[in-house]
Amino acid sequence: MSLGLVAAPSLTANAAPVRAPLFSPGAPGAGDPYFPDMGNGGYDVGHYDIRLTFDPRTKAISATTTIVARATQNLSRFNLDFQGPLKISKLSVNGRDAAFTRSGAQELVITPRHGLWRGSTFLVSVTYAGVPQKIDDPALGLSGWVATKDGAVALNQPIGAATYYPVNDTTGDKATYTQTVTVPTGLTVLANGEPGPTTKHNGRTTFRWQMKQPMASELAMVAIGKYNVTRSVTADGRPNITAIGQSIDTKPGQGQVFNRTTAQIVQWESSMYGRYPFDSTGGILADVGVHYALETQSRPVYDQRTSKVSGDLLAHELGHQWFGDSLTPVHWSDIWLNEGFATYSEWLYQEKFNGVPVQQSFAETYANEKDWSGKVADPGRDQIFDDLVYNRGAMTLQALRLKIGDRAFFQVLRQWPTTYRHGNVSTQTFIRFVERLTHRDLDTFFQTWLYQPGKPSL
Repeated sequence: MSLGLVAAPSLTANAAPVRAPLFSPGAPGAGDPYFPDMGNGGYDVGHYDIRLTFDPRTKAISATTTIVARATQNLSRFNLDFQGPLKISKLSVNGRDAAFTRSGAQELVITPRHGLWRGSTFLVSVTYAGVPQKIDDPALGLSGWVATKDGAVALNQPIGAATYYPVNDTTGDKATYTQTVTVPTGLTVLANGEPGPTTKHNGRTTFRWQMKQPMASELAMVAIGKYNVTRSVTADGRPNITAIGQSIDTKPGQGQVFNRTTAQIVQWESSMYGRYPFDSTGGILADVGVHYALETQSRPVYDQRTSKVSGDLLAHELGHQWFGDSLTPVHWSDIWLNEGFATYSEWLYQEKFNGVPVQQSFAETYANEKDWSGKVADPGRDQIFDDLVYNRGAMTLQALRLKIGDRAFFQVLRQWPTTYRHGNVSTQTFIRFVERLTHRDLDTFFQTWLYQPGKPSL
């Protein structure tokens, strides 16, 4: 209580207060520990409008992508993911030219003329051209824009979307899509969702596709080439659009077999998992050269050298429409929520259509699995596509079934994708969901199967 304590305020009473800046940059990453450069912060994308022209002679594209987004903070600038040699010729925010720079492997840093207020909706338009380059990751394989003999196919999991359009490339920022692609007449374009009107002009054909449900960028797809397309309607009235690349469609009737099998599996899986989550279904068989099938939303792509239709493979990728597409993990460490459920869909298919009990599939996998060293719910960046994630993920589900009983387990299979439809989920969300549904403490069980390395005892 000295005089100094009384006098001190008078020394600073007239000083100007320090204020935080009104606007600040959005984060250059979305916080995924496996892919820290992927995604960005400060905004939420609502819609992508991709308008693209493809030249099969040069493999080049010219495109304009327009993004509708909402600021989640007061933004002075923000980033998009955009990589490779594509050259930007024009970029605007809300119709006005904006400054931009490109840095690192994939950062497109955009500074609008004026700050963007939190909660405001803004439009970003980027015009660019060039020859997209696929990603060939030593651990994760090929992704992105992949040139083929008669066109190209875009398969984006996990890091390929930014090879052909500017994007907030994170599983946590889903958006709706419109894709308009112009090609020389004679080529076909397929993409996610439902087709719009097709128009022809001066020897070129323009195809339009729209995905009306939220979609993660890693599930977006475009396929350009020579395809034989089959169309039908499923039992519940949804368009079923399948296609087989002409180079592998050498067995008569395979188009109908592929289309019919797709519809059959969608109907059967809907009986277990609840209403199919998208407005159309289908699939594409093509010789792409990536050596995998991918659950691209509403229309999986199966890389094959023949037109053989494998029911259990279709069950896997179509099962993903619920588990991985409608329900999408926030972080890549939780990818077992995709692959474990999809692999379990294969086991259920084998039981339903081939007479192989699920428990037999479990027992054989349990006996033959060689590597039990990793953590299913945190496998590591380079292991997200390992057998550990697929097989032990499915084994976890069968072990859960044995622990809680068939009635509760099939309630989980139906109510889990229904409760979090079109949302983002995590392993902890799943554990809490099952414990609430069953009124049981299952922490020890899940700790053993999902987080502890080593072969669990039965």
